[in-house]
Amino acid sequence: MKKIANIEFDNYPVFLAPMEDVTDPVFRWLCKQYDVDLMYTEFISADGILHGGKKGIRKLNLVDEERPVAIQLYGKNVESLVEAAKIAERSNPELIDLNFGCPVKKIATKGAGAGLLRDIPKLLEITEKVVKAVNLPVTVKTRLGWHFDSIVIEQLAEQLVNTGAQALTIHARTRSQIYSGDADWSYIKKVADNPKVNFPIIGNGDIDSAKKAKEAFDLYSPDAIMVGRATIGRPWLIKEIKHYFKTGELLPEPSIKEKVEVAKYHFEKSLELKELRPAIVQMRRHYVNYFKGAPGIKPLRIKVLQANTPEDVYNTLDEIVYNFGDFVLDRNYSNSK
Repeated sequence: MKKIANIEFDNYPVFLAPMEDVTDPVFRWLCKQYDVDLMYTEFISADGILHGGKKGIRKLNLVDEERPVAIQLYGKNVESLVEAAKIAERSNPELIDLNFGCPVKKIATKGAGAGLLRDIPKLLEITEKVVKAVNLPVTVKTRLGWHFDSIVIEQLAEQLVNTGAQALTIHARTRSQIYSGDADWSYIKKVADNPKVNFPIIGNGDIDSAKKAKEAFDLYSPDAIMVGRATIGRPWLIKEIKHYFKTGELLPEPSIKEKVEVAKYHFEKSLELKELRPAIVQMRRHYVNYFKGAPGIKPLRIKVLQANTPEDVYNTLDEIVYNFGDFVLDRNYSNSK
């Protein structure tokens, strides 16, 4: 049994990564149906919360059905993150997570997210002061370093132990890689095997299949793994991973008809919880992957991406079923990382 603070997990925990414009309440709720162990909100700007920004405040809304859940915050100002953490605590998440890994230029180059990997003393100060300011467990998510010539994760993990952080998620790339190249999990193993690092290590990066998930545990010794982009339009990946851990067997790939049923359910929940336009637009990123790989499906995939009314969405999804319903993707097809 694995634990973060007082939160207990099975032996092979699978967490859902925080992803902007992806891990909203609807997608989190959907992934919960596939037995995910822990989820994170989209990352939330500390300054946005303090200035009363509607988007940030809305992201603090949690529902019991998605628990356990962590609220993830980012920023570059110590005092702002402390105050934002106090506000986030009122939503009663299980964890407060600090984002020191976002590689996006407009965030990292301004000193937030992965930008704090260039100011380790400040990163540690933020963590320590947030830990002291709230009564919830505080965790950290970061990368290996800013660049290949400045990989700091081994020493940083040891330093974070002294801040009172309760767990560390490592995306096994540098900031300069963004999402290119392969994640280097050897650093995750070095940290996980370090006797000075006495909190859980969560490994993140390139987990896009049940076999890769199992290999990650077997080869690199993390306490948990985190799946991210591979779940976009493919939330059943979590169920595939969990089933493989338990049985050693791969679940069959869903048919297009089965994927359409999930997509419709996803869209219905979006319409319930969002305004019409965001519900339609934000689903498009998922549609790309829901129907990826079927020969000849591209015109209908484009059509559903261009649909501007619920009727058009549903009609196009029905058309996809009519034309491609029995198609099952070959597992050798290269999934996105």
